[in-house]
Amino acid sequence: MTILVLDNPELIAKAAVAAGFNAATLVAEGKRPHRMKFHYGYNKHALDSSDSAIIRQHAVYLTQHPAVSVRIHGHSDNFGAEDYNRFLSRLRTNAVAKLLMKEGVAESRLLVASWGSSRPLATPDDRAANRRVELEYLTRDVAKAL
Repeated sequence: MTILVLDNPELIAKAAVAAGFNAATLVAEGKRPHRMKFHYGYNKHALDSSDSAIIRQHAVYLTQHPAVSVRIHGHSDNFGAEDYNRFLSRLRTNAVAKLLMKEGVAESRLLVASWGSSRPLATPDDRAANRRVELEYLTRDVAKAL
């Protein structure tokens, strides 16, 4: 059996649209959006419009499921000083948290972790893959324990 793994959000989105995927239906049914990783350009911390739309879908899911919290993990590449990389990853997590709060998610349900370049997704040389924010859903009990 062959398994194809795609970690390119644009290719995944195009394939989903071609297959007839409708994000509005997903949110209406109360299912959690599938996409959990959001990648950034070099030295960037603002979300692009397609990422913002998916974060809004996460906000709808979270408002429909009050027992669920989310941890926002911010990461950067290893280019530059680690203090700056941690700062940049914090800017990235804050941008996502602000958008979720703007869409009605209570701040108490958001946990933020800024890792800088200490937790690479890929090899440290694959800088584009390491510049990201990841969402992790937690039950209320797990969120309180953290």
